[in-house]
Parts: sequence; structure tokens; C-alpha cells
Amino acid sequence: MEKERPDAAPLTELQEQLHAAFDVALSQLKELADPLQRAKAAHTLVGRAQEYGNEVQAVRNEAMNEVLRVGELNSTQLAGELGISKGRVSQLAKGAPPERLFLGSGKVIVALAEKLEHGKLHDGRDKRVQGPVIATEDFQTYEHLRELAEDVGLEITFERIPLGGNVRLNRNNLVVICGPRLSPLIEQILESDPHLRFDKDDEGWFLTDRKTGEVYRSPMDHGGNSDIAYFGRLPRPDGQGTFLYIAGIHARGSGGVVHWLNHELANVHRELKAKRFSTLISSTFDPDTLEITSSKRITPFYRPEGA
Repeated sequence: MEKERPDAAPLTELQEQLHAAFDVALSQLKELADPLQRAKAAHTLVGRAQEYGNEVQAVRNEAMNEVLRVGELNSTQLAGELGISKGRVSQLAKGAPPERLFLGSGKVIVALAEKLEHGKLHDGRDKRVQGPVIATEDFQTYEHLRELAEDVGLEITFERIPLGGNVRLNRNNLVVICGPRLSPLIEQILESDPHLRFDKDDEGWFLTDRKTGEVYRSPMDHGGNSDIAYFGRLPRPDGQGTFLYIAGIHARGSGGVVHWLNHELANVHRELKAKRFSTLISSTFDPDTLEITSSKRITPFYRPEGA
């Protein structure tokens, strides 16, 4: 007897939701009286539809790859389920590696925080503030993340988070690299994590594991060449998705997360997919080149209840 698939009802419901949303958008588009505005809106919608189509195809191909990998169905059976040929199944399932979906299913945007540059010159005088800048360490982290994304077939770019930390979080394929001290919005969202949190006292910023009570301070605060970073997938303010978030106690620690992902991306995707989580990553760096030399996960993958 053929086993009934338990996800049939949710799948039908999802299809109905997508059809309804598209019908509403199309109806509103047709009702625009001004032909120029109608043409511009239609042109934008075509672009977005192509964008979403590419993302849906990536999700489909990854799911097909997983079905075949875990042995749930063979190629012939999967072809029958999808109504395509066995050859087409092989062609689609052999696309980009499935772990790419951990980072995104379309063009990935990495948001990097701006800050005002302070400090001392070599002669001891105060630096002049030339305007907002992105920390060198954060841009290096982005470059390493770009290499990883391109290795798994993703297009990636970056944008600046202006002073004040007002970043637009309600969009797909977003990675945010920004400490909570630079963004009250991010600080507020981090409060929703019941397991890990950033805190600050007279000694500086630190991370706390709320479950165990363990406090993690950065060795960099005492001249060391290692740091600790928060890594997680956090909820968007609109409740319609999530974004990846990376922040070291110091900017150098963020690079440790990407170093760790370079070795663990396939395993992390296999375990977490696009589910919400948070964890801490410890890393060390070469004091001369400042490049990350080692990294490791030091807490479990914490999951919010119901996620």
C-alpha cells in the first residue's frame, strides 16, 4: 500500500496562498489608471517574479537533491511525483550544492555597519574623524564570505548600514554584520533570544549563555589574539522570515564565524536548513597578518521553542 504523504494538506494550502497573493497583485496592477504607472509597476513586477522564480527553482533543486540523497525515492519515483522525465530529475538535482541555501536562494546582500573612526595616530595625537567608515575587519569578513558564497554558486554584494544602525531587515537573502552597540534595532531583536545575549559592564562587552550562566569575555580585551562571536538566524520584524546575523565582541571575531562556515557549511545546512538558531563561535587570529587561523563552535545550536 502506498504511504500517504503527511505534507499534502500544507502543500495545497501554500499553493492557495501563493495564488491568492499573485491574483491580488495582478488585479491591483490592472486597475492602475495611468498607463505610465501601470507600465512601470508591471516592469518592476516582472523583475521580482523572475527573482522569486530563481529562488523557488533553487529550493526545488535542493529538495530534489535531498530526497535522492536520503533514499526517500529513487530518480524514477521522483520523476513520477513531479511529472517530469528521469533525465530532467538528474539534470536538476545535480545543480549547485544544496548547502548554498543556508546562505540564501537568490542574490545575497551583506549589510555592514558604519561607524566613526576614533583612536590615536602614531605620534599620539587624536585621529581626525573623516566621516563614517566600515571597519577593515568587517570588510575582510565580507570578502571571505563573498568567496564562500561564490564557491557555492551565489551572487553576493554588500551595502552600508548608516550611523544609527537603521537597517532594512524585512527582505530575503540578508546577512547582517553589525554589533548591537551600533544598532539599537539589532540590540532589540537580540533580546528575543532566550539562550544567548550581549551584555556590557565596566570591563566592556561580553556574551552570556543564559541557560548555563557561563560568561564569555574576549581575550582581545587583555591583549590576546582570539575573540568570540554570536552567530544566528534571527526573526525579521515583519514576522515573514529571518536573516543571518554575525557579530563578534570585537570586529575581528566576526571573521571567525565565516572561517568556521568555510569548513562546516554542509553540516550546518544538513542540521538546520533555514530554521532559527543561535550559537557562539570562538576563533584565533595571527597577530601579524590578522587573518583567522582557527575557529570552533563553543555552545550548542540553541533553538527558540516552536522554531
